[in-house]
This record gives sequence, structure tokens and C-alpha cells, in this order.
Amino acid sequence: MSEDKNTKNQSSIWNIPNALTLFRIVLIIPFVVFLLGGQRGWFGQNLLIPDIIADLIFVIASLTDLFDGKIARAYNLVSNFGKFMDPLADKLLVCTALIALVDMKRIPAWIVIIIIAREFIISGFRLVAAEKGVVIAASWWGKFKTTFQMIMVIAMIIQPTLAFIGIPMVLIDIVMYIALALTVISLVDYLYKNRGVLL
Repeated sequence: MSEDKNTKNQSSIWNIPNALTLFRIVLIIPFVVFLLGGQRGWFGQNLLIPDIIADLIFVIASLTDLFDGKIARAYNLVSNFGKFMDPLADKLLVCTALIALVDMKRIPAWIVIIIIAREFIISGFRLVAAEKGVVIAASWWGKFKTTFQMIMVIAMIIQPTLAFIGIPMVLIDIVMYIALALTVISLVDYLYKNRGVLL
């Protein structure tokens, strides 16, 4: 009886990381609606409120990435579904935000091209490594890159609000170029440390 109960508990917990991952993907829809809809006047002339709502959605979606990983590792619930969908959900969220910000003219298109190209290169590299049975651990450069990209996106979404309260826009530019530099550095570091995979 106790074994059945334990199995049942594990089964219910097993669904949590995957549910959070799927929830993160679903949140992309209202995120885009508020972010781009605010610019198109769907919610009136006040751009600040839709931007703030979109920012909150983005923050919540980003936090689900933190929690699903912690839960999966804490309860040994790492699954093939999670391995596939978790990074895919992250890329969908960040790339959607960056493309929308280009449309809103809050970030140069060439920077977004570099960031997205980096993700394609790393994804292809991981496929090659997986076929060879090589497990590649995340680097600190990659973690720094992700952190600054998130900060950059969060700041750019509420750029009008930050300007309204008097925060210099040059600070956002500084974060943007730091994120760009870390994107390139993490890519070079990743490829160099794991260059044997391509041999």
C-alpha cells in the first residue's frame, strides 16, 4: 500500500516540471498580445499599462524555467520530454520577445540576429554531441549571458516606463551591449571547450 502511495506521489510530482514548461509556452500568447497590442492601441492610448503587464508575464514565464528545473532535479524527474521542451520553451520565449522588440524599434535587428544565430549554432552543436553520447555541461559564460539577456528584455519591454520615471536610456544600452558581448563570448567558449565533438 505504501509503495503504491509513493508511486502515486511521484507520478503527480513528475507532471509539475512538464506542466510548468508547457505553461511557459502558453504564456507567450498573452505576452505578445499585450506587448504588441499596446503599441497598436488595442488597450487605449496608455502604453505604460500594457507594457507593464507584458513585462510581468515575461518575468513569470522566466521564473517557471527556474522552478521546473529545480523540481525536476530535486525529485529526479528529468525526462526526455523535459530535455526537449524546456530549452525549446526558453528559446521560443526569448526569441519571441526579441523579435517583437525589433518590431517596436527598441532593439537593433542586427543584435537580435546575432543572439538568435548563436542559439541555432548551439542547438545544432548539441545535436551532434548527443549523437556521439557526449554530455555538455552549461558554462558560467552561458549563465551570465542568459541573465543579462533576461535583464535586457525586461528593461526594454518597460522602456517607456523607465524613461517616464527618469532612468537614463543609456543604462539599457549598456546592458544590451554586455548581453551581446556575453552572447559571442559564451559561443566561442562553448565551441572551443567542446571542439572535439566536431572531430
